[in-house]
Order: sequence, then C-alpha cells, then structure tokens
Amino acid sequence: MKQFDGPSAPNDSGSTATATAAAATIAVDYGPLLQAIEDYAIFLLDATGRIVSANAGAQKLTGYRNEEIVGEHFSRFYTEEAVARDWPAYELQQASLTGRFEDEGWRVRRDGTTFWSNVVITSIRNQSGILTGFAKITRDLTAQREHVEALRQSEERFRLLVDSVKDYAIFMLDPDGYVVSWNAGAARIKGYTREEIVGQHFSVFYTPEEAAAGKPARELAIARQIGHVEDEGWRVRKDGTTFWANVNITAVHDESNRLRGFAKVTRDLTERREREELTRSGERMRQFLATLAHELRNPLAPVRNAIGVMQIETGVSPTLARSRDLIDRQVTHLTRLVEDLLDVGRITSNKVELRLDRVDLSEIVARGIEAARPFTDANEQHVEPRMPPDPVFVRGDLTRLVQVLQNLLHNASKFSPVGSTIEVLGRIDHHMAVLEVRDEGRGIPLASLDRIFELFAQEKDGQNTGEGGLGIGLTLCKSLVEMHGGSILASSKGPGTGSTFTLSLPLAGAPADAAGDQPAEEQAEVAPLRILLVDDNRDSADSLAMLLELKGHEVRIAYEAEQAFQIAPAFAPHLAVIDIAMPKTDGYATIAVLREMPELAHTLYAAVTGFGHTSDHERSREAGFHMHLVKPVELALFDRLLAEADARRHG
Repeated sequence: MKQFDGPSAPNDSGSTATATAAAATIAVDYGPLLQAIEDYAIFLLDATGRIVSANAGAQKLTGYRNEEIVGEHFSRFYTEEAVARDWPAYELQQASLTGRFEDEGWRVRRDGTTFWSNVVITSIRNQSGILTGFAKITRDLTAQREHVEALRQSEERFRLLVDSVKDYAIFMLDPDGYVVSWNAGAARIKGYTREEIVGQHFSVFYTPEEAAAGKPARELAIARQIGHVEDEGWRVRKDGTTFWANVNITAVHDESNRLRGFAKVTRDLTERREREELTRSGERMRQFLATLAHELRNPLAPVRNAIGVMQIETGVSPTLARSRDLIDRQVTHLTRLVEDLLDVGRITSNKVELRLDRVDLSEIVARGIEAARPFTDANEQHVEPRMPPDPVFVRGDLTRLVQVLQNLLHNASKFSPVGSTIEVLGRIDHHMAVLEVRDEGRGIPLASLDRIFELFAQEKDGQNTGEGGLGIGLTLCKSLVEMHGGSILASSKGPGTGSTFTLSLPLAGAPADAAGDQPAEEQAEVAPLRILLVDDNRDSADSLAMLLELKGHEVRIAYEAEQAFQIAPAFAPHLAVIDIAMPKTDGYATIAVLREMPELAHTLYAAVTGFGHTSDHERSREAGFHMHLVKPVELALFDRLLAEADARRHG
C-alpha cells in the first residue's frame, strides 16, 4: 500500500508522540463514552494519517481489532481506485486547511467487502495552533444508499414509463397551475413540445369560454380541497382544434402535507364519444321509425278494412271494382314501404334476427314472383322464371329472401316499359346459388353502379311518372343478403340497355329433419262469434266492425276502455280485439281488467297496434294477449284469428 506524508508534519516521531499524548487525554476524558458507541467508527489519527486509536464501533464496522489497525495508515480503508488518485491525502489536506472535511464514498473492510460510508475528518491543533492530528468519524450508510438508489431507480423507471406513454397526456403542474413536466402522450395529444409548454399555465388547454369563466382555477381549488377532481369536456390543442377529453387532476403533497403541485392525466375520448353519439342517434332513429310506422299504419288499417268490405260486397260495377283493386294495390305498396323503412331501421341497429332453414331456391322465386304480382300486373309485365331442373337448396330465412326478390322485381318493374318481360334465372356457380333478375328497362348509368345500394339513393332520370320511392329497397336487399353470407351486385351496359341484379347465396348442407313450411290449409267455415272491438280510432273500429258483421259475426264497439268494461260482462265476447295505443287507459291496462272478469274466462284476446317490433310482440304476450296483429291487418290473418276464437269456444 502507498505511504502518505501527513500535511504540515515536522517529523513522524514528534507528530506521533503529540497525537499519542492527545489520545491519552481523550481516553481519560471520553474513553468510556467513545468505546460505548457502536454505530460510528471513531479514529484518532496522527498528523500523517496513521491510526493512533479506534473505538469499538471501528472494530464492528471495519473488522479490524485494535492491535491490528493501530499504527497503520487510514488509507487502508479506501478502495484501490481512491488510493491511486491520492484521495486520502486530499481529505487530510482539506481538513487541515479548513478544519473539517466531509465525504461519502466506498470504503473497504478487513475481509475485502465494501460499504458506503459517510466520513467526517476534523483537524486537531495544540494551543500554539500547530496541527497535531485528526479525529475521523465514519458511519455505514450502505442501507440508506441502497434505499435511495432503489428510490432513484424506481423514479427513473416511472419517469421512463410516463415518458413512453402515448395514449395519455401525463404531466405535472406547480401549485399555481404552471406546467413543470411533459410526457410523449401530452405532446401527441395536445401538439406542444416540452420546450414550448413547460412554464405555461395549464388554462391554455381550455376553451376561451371556460377559461374566461374560471374553470381551470375552480378545478385546482376542488383538487386542493378534496384531493382529486375528474371532468369531461372539450379541450384545445396547439393548432386550435378541439377534442373531447377525460381529465383527472390529483393534488400532490410531501411528507409534511405541504402542497407540491398537481398530477394531471388527460385522455382523448373523441372517437369513443362519436361512437356513443352514433349509437344514440341510431337508437333515436329506430324509435322515430317505429313511431312513424305506427302513425302510418293507423290510417292504413281502416282503409284495408274498407277494401275487405268492398271485396265481400256483390254486384259491384266494373268501374268500382277497378277502383277497389287500385286502392288495394296502393295500400299494399304503401304497407310494403312502411315495412321496408322499419327493416332498414332494424338492420342499422342490429335488431334483425334471421330464422335460418334449408330453403329451395325455386320456392323463393315462386313466392317472390307472387308477392311482386301487384306491381307487375299493374304494368302488364310478364315475369319469366328459368330454374335448374334439379332442386337447389340454400340456408336462409325464407321470408327475408322472398322479401329481397320481391324488392328486386319491384325495382325492375318500376323502371321497365309497360308490357315488357322480366327474367329470373337460377343456377349454381362456384359452389354458390345464383339468381339473376334481368329487365328491359332504362338501365343504370355507369357512374351510379357503385352507389345504387346506398341508403336513400335514387336514379331520377327517366323515372316513370308517379313511380317514386324512398330509395331504401336496394339498401335493404344488400343488407339482408350479406346477413345470409351472400352478395349482390348490379350491372348495366348503360342507359336504355336494361339492368341485371345478381344475387349469390351459400348452398345449404345436408337436408334437415324438419318438414319445413307446409302450404296453408284452407280455412274452415267459422260459426258466428261475439266480438268486442276496443279502439279509439273510430274509422278503424267502424270499418272492421262492418267487415266482421258482413262475415256474419255479432260485434260490439268500445271507443275507450271504460266502455269496454261496461259492455264486456253482459256481452261475454268470444274474441276481444284491443288497440294498444289508446289515451287514458291503454291496451295493456284494458286487458288486465278484462281478464279479471269471470264472464270472459274463455275469451281470446288479440292486440292490434302499429308497433311491430319483437319487443312489442313479447310485451303483448306477457300482458296476456294470445295474438299480436300489426296494422293494417291482412284479411287472411283475420280469418285465422276468427278460426282460433272458434276453436277456443269449442275447446
């Protein structure tokens, strides 16, 4: 080990003798006290740095016994690196110049292990001011250093973590609201670099109206008072654009509970808010369409009933018969538009459920042509189906697929000349069942082929007078076909060349055990029934009563629930047809009272309403109705209702 010359030492023997004398004096006055201290290593050094004495704490800390260390130079406790740069000599030099020197660093024990120590070296001078030695106090701070280092590393890791977060703006404010730190997420979301924003007041992120109203200061006051504040609202980026933000501000205090500032976390929720608003708009649209359909169906109901009356009447002149049939076709057309409108609303809000089964493509075509007959017959058009000789099966909802083909045929009829032919061709192509609907109409401009299936899109040029529409039929077709896992596309060589709509559907697998839909059996003659009609719409109630009376039934009308309660016990109807949306007492409250009457124990109850959503059917069933009829009600459905009431009477 390198030897050191002590500062200002006249000679080693004189210095040691003086230091020994000083140590003897200290030992007499403070010996017992120093020896009792075990948490500190206390040494007495001569002027050259050699150890004159050491306490029990020194032995505990360094591992050396007194006889091993006295007379050795104190540099023995220093690392090789510190000795190489003369650090022990520097410490003694500074202590002799200033009277005291303090340092922290690594020191070495007898067994070679190291510890982190705090060292205080104080110079000792005699009455003449001559340096006689040094008092050296060493304390083991390894545990404290490890704790501080762990804390530093934790803070560093946290800083790196915060700085790397890009989805959240995380930054600190001083107690007055000025920005003191800035992470990468803050820079991305708000647009400011660290250099641009540190030192600025955080109110710069608020809209001018909110800043002027004192909202930033109010939020800090709340966080200061209760520790935390959360808010959502518009915030402003550097470029002046706004975004919808979720903001959390948390007060930060030190160990003495003194406010050091605020931690502020901001998240950009603009996309989530737009999605939520879109969902709310969709639900409002669905509710609007349901209400609109209800209001449209109500006036259609008495018209449909009146048509039924005219169809039963005999001896009607040809002119009146043509007028009656015209009204019938237009009511059917209007009813279909209402249903299409509702279906679009259901599809856009994911409310449509398909009832899948193994369906013959020929049956879809036959039913679709029949459903479209009112439109094609009115235009004296002929629909020519050409199907493969062998059955082709798809897996689908028969009702919905017929609806698709009906819409395509109606579209073809609307834009084709009177007396023209519409072809429906079926085939198998690339493991798909394919239907083509070809017409001889005005065709589709090339620029419109891409948008023909968009909601409310219509081609107006060349459209037949009076053949308007809502522009939802093809949108509905596309949505329903895609729900089946298929596709639909339109093609045309241009104006005047006709159009082709090609529908592709996945082929079905093996035949199901179920027998499938069976043809409807012809209704048997129904004996006269007692029927109670409860409806505040007088036209609807009166026209239906007229129709039922012509069929030979006895009918009583109640235009409000209270009238029904008076009529029902004595009349004891076999069938009660009750409107749901009545003022004062609605249909649900009405049936609740009627079902308590013992005279009506065998009555069949049917709800009649303009609302036809699945949830409306479920609510009717829960209220006790046996059937749920949607206005306007087809005559065939009334016949089925009468048959069920008759069967219940004899059951």
